[in-house]
Amino acid sequence: MKFDTPATSNPIDQLKVVGQPVSRIDGPLKTTGTAPYAYDRYDVVPNQAYGYVLGSAIAKGRIVSMNLAAAKASPGVITIVTAENAGKLAKGNLNTALLLGGPEIQHYHQAVAVVVAETFEQARAAAHLIHVNYARAKGLFDLTSEKPKGTPKDVFGAAGETSVGNFDKAFSAAPVRLDKTYSTAHESHSMLEPHATVAAWDGDQLTLWTSNQMIDWGVSDMALTLSIPKEKIRLISSYIGGGFGAKLFLRTDALMAALAARAARRPVKVALQRALVPNNTVHRSATIQRIKIGAARDGQITAIGHESWSGNLPGGGAEAGAVQTRALYAGANRMTSNRVATLDLPEANAMRAPNEAPGLAALEIAIDEMAEKLGMDPIEFRIKNDTQVVPDSPPKPASNDPQSEKPQDQEKHNPHPPFSIRQLTQCFQVGAERFGWNKRNTKPGLVRDGRWLVGMGVASAFRDNIVAKSAARVKLDKRGHVTVETDMTDIGTGSYTIIAQTAAEMMGVPLEKVTVRLGDSSFPVSAGSGGQWGGNSSTSGVYAACVKLREAVAQEAKTQLAKTQQADFNINDAIFADGQIRSGSHSISLGELAGSKGLVAEDTIEFGDLDKRYHQSTFGAHFVEVGVDAATGETRVRRMLAVCAAGRILNPKTARSQVIGAMTMGVGAALMESLEVDKRFGYFVNHDLAGYEVPVHADIPHQEVIFLDETDPISSPMKAKGVGELGICGAAAAVANAIYNATGVRVRDYPITLDKLIAKMPTRV
Repeated sequence: MKFDTPATSNPIDQLKVVGQPVSRIDGPLKTTGTAPYAYDRYDVVPNQAYGYVLGSAIAKGRIVSMNLAAAKASPGVITIVTAENAGKLAKGNLNTALLLGGPEIQHYHQAVAVVVAETFEQARAAAHLIHVNYARAKGLFDLTSEKPKGTPKDVFGAAGETSVGNFDKAFSAAPVRLDKTYSTAHESHSMLEPHATVAAWDGDQLTLWTSNQMIDWGVSDMALTLSIPKEKIRLISSYIGGGFGAKLFLRTDALMAALAARAARRPVKVALQRALVPNNTVHRSATIQRIKIGAARDGQITAIGHESWSGNLPGGGAEAGAVQTRALYAGANRMTSNRVATLDLPEANAMRAPNEAPGLAALEIAIDEMAEKLGMDPIEFRIKNDTQVVPDSPPKPASNDPQSEKPQDQEKHNPHPPFSIRQLTQCFQVGAERFGWNKRNTKPGLVRDGRWLVGMGVASAFRDNIVAKSAARVKLDKRGHVTVETDMTDIGTGSYTIIAQTAAEMMGVPLEKVTVRLGDSSFPVSAGSGGQWGGNSSTSGVYAACVKLREAVAQEAKTQLAKTQQADFNINDAIFADGQIRSGSHSISLGELAGSKGLVAEDTIEFGDLDKRYHQSTFGAHFVEVGVDAATGETRVRRMLAVCAAGRILNPKTARSQVIGAMTMGVGAALMESLEVDKRFGYFVNHDLAGYEVPVHADIPHQEVIFLDETDPISSPMKAKGVGELGICGAAAAVANAIYNATGVRVRDYPITLDKLIAKMPTRV
């Protein structure tokens, strides 16, 4: 199905099942411990051995020698795989560093060996007996001291830098100006389930039971790495205990399990020990961001510039913190730049809401600071600079994909496309009333509750809506039961549930008559989970397959009625409801029409150029109240509210869970999360959950989420958008702005720990 014109009325609009707050259908499995996660797949293949990964003890250099003798002689050891005996390995297209190091080492904890033994304990003990002699090389580990080498041409499909009007001239001429620098920390995904895989070979056929967000990407890069055809690999990822972007790509656990199973000639399971995850997999890079805003005295922005730089291994991408500044606020003269410095730290890549999460953490403090300079309420200032067209939208960079936009099409690219729908102002208006914004004291540091200084903060939420090609297969059996198959994954987001709701709505059956099967590369290729494109795109693929199945059912009904010489069955006015298809006075059960052979339909949703003619984004407003201990500077979040405009909400219950989870991650980024770099040796010191702090239940008080009533027919036939990452965008800044309102202390360096507040706190206790 080609989606190239805005959606009109369709069966989803009935909202009998879609749009309802249905509990997650996988919930009982997860709460009873029966959901089969990758490392728990004892049932899929017998005689599994255990692999234990040894990580490099240096960040840069080379292996001079490895002594494996003691490890090989250790009890229970079956085999040891290193770069010397693994065979020729390529680098996946989506990997920055090799997943198996040696002799060259590219980052700390890069895998250098996997030990295979009969038990996990035997494999671990043997790995500690391997003696590696390294030649350490000098590395670059400090973003603050490394100058960016240049600006990437492409950052997540957008230009690396942009310029509109004459920013320098307009900024110099502006009567009110702000020029400040902000910084965000290195962050770890810290998902509950570490990266884990069970691998088994059957001849030259490899099967992986793994934890991976993007099934087809994983298959493609494993095939490239091992130099075997994609058809020889099956990847299964039925349940995932969190990913947040770290599991978008092929990682060490999957490759080490595959290599170990091949060498051991039996199935092998590998889980990355928690201490290896931050240094061995991907993380969010720290950023340094300079923001310059010029405005007229009435608050109208005349110049806005945002420069962001981050760090990565050679060939790695940027954490493009300036991208949202191109579309969020009006202003005739603009400049953005995203630069990347070479660092020999572990690979930096996508973490929940890449770009916008750290970008808005800085921009939304700057907006508050500018509002204060102007003597304006922060919400009033944001609303005054709202816009219904994108003020900065240069052509996308050229692509090598023959199916992508042609050069002549790029010339027609609208430099200021309208938003498909934008309700940012409404988000602030609704939120201000619900939160009691009018009770906020505009002068910081004056509101007390016992020992606590109390303040309120606000910030915009913004995240682009991305759509991606997605396919599904739908089966109808003689019981009238519908089965959906797609390689879409559920990373805790509720994919099973919203896909089931879509099929039930389309086929007119109750939810209990739908079975959803996900996460298997033998199923049609979906959009996968990431970038908040998964829910909208994958359900659109199911919608397309159901349209085909409805056509097949209607045609079968017409054929059967014709055999009995009854009146013609009008396919065009057929209604699917209560497990039947109806037309006029005729009705037939779906099971009867499916018969003993059943009916099967498969289709793919492919998106046209609507995303080029209209800018599709999600919007929101974050409101936060904090208390800061007047004596210690300790911060406590007291309440939070997010108001979101994100198209049709397919399931308010699962969507709310996604948003409050994202808000919680925003609190973590604001107050505690920071991977601390040992700048002598180039590794993250706090590489486990004992040292890397994340918010726990006691840190998070009442959270409220409001979804504005919105449908976006430009986005998809579902008229939905993504929402899973919107909730983190701007959340950290709302906390930071609340801290300033509480204390009068402006901290521009995340996380805002008490040591950054205490020296500047008001003296009265």
